Amino acid sequence: MNLDIHTFTLTAVFLLTVGAILSLLLGVRAIRDGRKIRFFRIRQQKIAGGWRLVGLALLFCVVAFGVGRYIEPVAYQYFPPSPTLSSTPSITLTPTISLTPTITLTPSITNTPAVTDTPTATGTPFVPPAIEASFASIVTPNPDAIFSPLQFAQSIDNNYQPVGPATVFKNPIRRMYAIFSYDKMTPGVQWTALWFRDGELVHYETKPWDGELGGYGFTDWQPSPEKWLPGNYQVVIFVGTEWKVVGTFIVEGQPPTASPTRFPTRTYTATFTKGPTKTKIPTSTLLPTKPPKLTDTHQPSPTRTPTRTPTLTPTP
Repeated sequence: MNLDIHTFTLTAVFLLTVGAILSLLLGVRAIRDGRKIRFFRIRQQKIAGGWRLVGLALLFCVVAFGVGRYIEPVAYQYFPPSPTLSSTPSITLTPTISLTPTITLTPSITNTPAVTDTPTATGTPFVPPAIEASFASIVTPNPDAIFSPLQFAQSIDNNYQPVGPATVFKNPIRRMYAIFSYDKMTPGVQWTALWFRDGELVHYETKPWDGELGGYGFTDWQPSPEKWLPGNYQVVIFVGTEWKVVGTFIVEGQPPTASPTRFPTRTYTATFTKGPTKTKIPTSTLLPTKPPKLTDTHQPSPTRTPTRTPTLTPTP
C-alpha cells in the first residue's frame, strides 16, 4: 500500500487520537473501579494504573499534535511533492426522510414497603434500633476503614489465623469464628457484629474498638451445641452504623439434643433427740461450825544481861 506524506500524517494523527481516547477512557474507568475496591493495596494499584493510562493519553495527544503540526513540513523538505491530477467529484443528492415514531410507556408507580425494625439479612444491612441505642462510644468512625472478606473456622491459632477454614460445617459445632483483616480503624469507635440464621438475628456483639489501627481480628459465637440448627448463617460487621463486610456459611446436620440431667434429691430423716433432763437443785443444810481452837502461846522469857566482873590490876 502506497501512502503519500499527507495521508501518512493524517493516519498517524488519527491513530494517536484514537489511542489517546481509549487510554483516557480506560484510565478513568480504572480509577472509578479502583475507588470501589475495599482492599487498600489493590485499590491503590488500580488507581495508580488508571492515572498511568490518563498520562499515556496526554502523551498521545502531545505526539499527535506534534505529528500534525511539524512532521509534514519537515518531510516535504526532504521529499518535495510531485504534482498529481485530481478528478472533480460529482455531487449526487440522495434525500432520505425516515420517520420512526417511538412510543415510550410511562413507568408504573410501585409501592414502597414500610420500614420495619425487624433485622433481616436481605437488602441493605442495618443496625437494629434496640442495639444502636446501647452504643457506648462517641468516637466518630473513619469512613475509609476497610475489612477483608470473612473466613469461618471452628478454631484459630495464636496469630488470629483460621485453622481449617470452610463455608460448610456439619454438626456437632461448639464455637464458630469469623476472622478478618482490617485497616484504618479508629481506637474507641463502636463496632458491631450481627449473626443471622435464615434471616433471623440469633446473636450479636457491640462494643468500643479495642484493637489497633490495622491487623487481624475476629468475632465469635459459642452457644450450647443444641442451638446450632441447620441453615444458612450470615455475619455482618458494622463500624458505627455503616456496614463494612458480610460473610455467609452453611451448617448441615441435626444438632445433638440436650439430655436432661437428674439432680439428686435430698431426703431429710427426722431424728428425735432426747432433751436434757431436769435436775433437782439440792437444798442447803446448815452444818454446825466448830469453835476455834485455842492455841498455846509461849510468853517470852526475860533475858538476862551479863554483868561485867571487875578485874584486879596489880600495881607496881
